[in-house]
Amino acid sequence: MHFKHPEILYFLFLLLIPILVHLFQFRKFKKEYFTNVRFLKSISIQTRKSSQLKKWLLLACRLLLFFCLILAFTQPFFDAKDSQNRSNETYIILDNSFSMQAKGKKGELLKRAIQELLETTPENKKFSLLTNTESYWNTDIKSIRSTLQNLKYSAIPFELNAILVRINAHPTNAKKDIIVISDAVGMNEKQLKSISKNDLCYFVIPESEQKNNLSIDSVFIAETTNDFYDIEVNLSRFGNEIKSVPVAIYNQKKLIAKTVANLNSSKKSLHFNIAKQAFQGYVSISDNSLTYDNNYYFSIANTKKTKLISIGKNAKSNFLQRIYTPDEFNYSNSELSTLDYNTLEKQDAIVLNELEEIPQALQITLKDFVQKGGNLILIPSVKSSATALTSFMSAFGNFQFKSIETNSKLITKINFDHPLFSGVFENKISNFQYPMTKSSFGISNKQSAALLYEDQSPFLSAIQNTSGTVYVFSAALNTENSNFQQSPLIVPVFYKMALFNQNNGVNALTIGNSNAFIVETSLSKDGILEIKNEHEQFIPTQQMRNTKVKLTFNDLPQQAGNFEIYNQKQWVENISFNYNRSESNLQQTNTQILSNYPTTDSAESIFHRLQSDRMDKQLWKWFVIFALLFLICEMAIIKFLK
Repeated sequence: MHFKHPEILYFLFLLLIPILVHLFQFRKFKKEYFTNVRFLKSISIQTRKSSQLKKWLLLACRLLLFFCLILAFTQPFFDAKDSQNRSNETYIILDNSFSMQAKGKKGELLKRAIQELLETTPENKKFSLLTNTESYWNTDIKSIRSTLQNLKYSAIPFELNAILVRINAHPTNAKKDIIVISDAVGMNEKQLKSISKNDLCYFVIPESEQKNNLSIDSVFIAETTNDFYDIEVNLSRFGNEIKSVPVAIYNQKKLIAKTVANLNSSKKSLHFNIAKQAFQGYVSISDNSLTYDNNYYFSIANTKKTKLISIGKNAKSNFLQRIYTPDEFNYSNSELSTLDYNTLEKQDAIVLNELEEIPQALQITLKDFVQKGGNLILIPSVKSSATALTSFMSAFGNFQFKSIETNSKLITKINFDHPLFSGVFENKISNFQYPMTKSSFGISNKQSAALLYEDQSPFLSAIQNTSGTVYVFSAALNTENSNFQQSPLIVPVFYKMALFNQNNGVNALTIGNSNAFIVETSLSKDGILEIKNEHEQFIPTQQMRNTKVKLTFNDLPQQAGNFEIYNQKQWVENISFNYNRSESNLQQTNTQILSNYPTTDSAESIFHRLQSDRMDKQLWKWFVIFALLFLICEMAIIKFLK
C-alpha cells in the first residue's frame, strides 16, 4: 500500500489524546463505606465493572475513529497492475473506407463507431484521431465532436501501415496506446508488421450482418464499328445470395440502355451497343449492400488518331504497318539515314526497330521525347552491342543488357497484373501457342516484366517514369530470329504499347491511382488547367510538354463522377473518376491474424479496460466509511450501554 500524502501519518500521535483522557477517567480514589449504604455494596461492584467495559469500548472506537480519519487524509492506494503504461499517449485510428458502409446490427459500421466514440470516450481524455486521409493531433472528444459527426467516407482504401507511418512520424517520447477501429477488410500480416513492439495496439472489429455485395469493376470498348461502340461492362459478385440485378447506362443523365443481368457466376460481362460519338455518363446497378461501387463513370472522346513512327529498315517494319492501321493511327516508317529529327517531337510513340547503333543525337532527342510524355519501344538487333544498349537505357532507369545468348527459348508466361495488359484479357490463360526466339540478350532490371521466358527471364519489360514509358524487348523480332510476329500476342502487345497513357477509348481513372493523363492543349505562360463539375473543382499537378499537358491527380478528386477540363474557362476535354474497388469484397476479412492483439467489437470495452488496468485502487473512501462506522458505534455505546 502507498500513500499520496505520507506526511500526514505524523498526526498518528493524536491517538495519545483519547488514551490520556481514558487514563484520567480511571484515577483511583479512597473509598469510605457508610453504614446506611452498606446494603448497596454488591450493586456498586456490578456497576463499576460495566462502567469499565463501556470505557474500554469507547477508547477502542475513538482510537479506531482517529486512525481511520488520519489514514483517509493520507489517501492510501494500491498500484494499478498496468501502472507502467499510465503515461502512454492514445491514438485512435478510425477506418472510414467504403467497406464501412456495410450494415451491422445498429446501422452502418462507420456511423455506429462514431456514435460509440462520442458516447464512451472520457471527456477529459487527450488523444489523437487519424482517419484514412486526415490527422487530428492532441485533441479531446468535445473539440472533435463536430468533425466526427460530419466525417465522410474516404476514396482511399484503408491501409494500416500507411497510417502507422504518420503516427511514428509525429514527434513524441512516450509509449503509445493505438486503438484501431476497422472492419479489417483487406488487412494482412504485412500491415501488422508496422506496429512497434514498444506500443500497445487494440483492435475494435465491428461486424457486418450482410456479406454479399455486387460491384461494377470496369467498362471497355470491346469492338468498334462504323456507327456503334460495343461496350463491355464487367461485374463481380461476392456471396451467393444475389441472383440477378438491373443494369443501366446513362449518357449525362439520360437513360440509353437497360437490361437485367443473371448472375450465375462470380464474374459477369455484359455488352451494350451505343452510338459512336462523344459520350460522358455512367453504368448503374442497385443492390442492398455497399453503394459506393454501384456506379461506374466513364467518358469516350471523339476518336483521335495516334501519331507513331518506327525507325528501322522497311523490310523489317512491315508487320507494324499491319497492326497500326490508318483508321486509328498515323503511322510511318523511316530508315535512320533519312530520318527527319524535327518530326519526332510530334509523335505519340516511337519504335526503334533493330537499329545496330543509336546515334548520340538520336539518344538525346529520344530522352527528351520520353520526358515529355511519349512512349518509346526498343527492339534490339542481334548485331547490337550490349554495352551500347545499356548506356542508352541508363538515361531512362537502372536497366542492364548482358551478353547475347544463342539458345532457343519459349515465351511462356504473361504477367496479367502488368499495367500494359489492363483490360486486355477476360481470363488468365496459361496454355497458349508459345512463341520462341533463337537468340536473345540477358536483361537485369528491377521493373516487373510483362512477358517472360520459360526460365523466368524477361522477354518484354517496361520502365514507367513520371512522364512516358519505355518498353524493351530482349530479342529481335524478325522472322529469322523469332516467330513472335505470328503469335496472337503481338497485336494486343504493340497496340497497347502505342496507346498507353493516350486518351483514346474509354476514359475512366481511379482515384488514388498515380497514372498520368495527357491532354492535348497549349497553355499560356501562366496558364493552368482546372478540373470541375457541379459538386467539386480542383487544380491537379500539371507539366507542360509542348502541345500537351501531363496531369497527375494523386488523391483528387474526393468524389467519383464525371468532370470537365478547362483552360482559361474554355472547355478542353471530358474526364471521369471512379473509386478503387478493393473494398468491395466484404468476405476478405481475416481476424485470425489479430490473435496476438486484444480484439473486441466495442470501443467502450477498450476504454474501460485501459481505465481499470491503469487506475490506482484508491482506499481513502473505505477509511472514511470505517471512521463513520466507528463514530456510530461510539454513539451507540454511549446511549445504550449503561
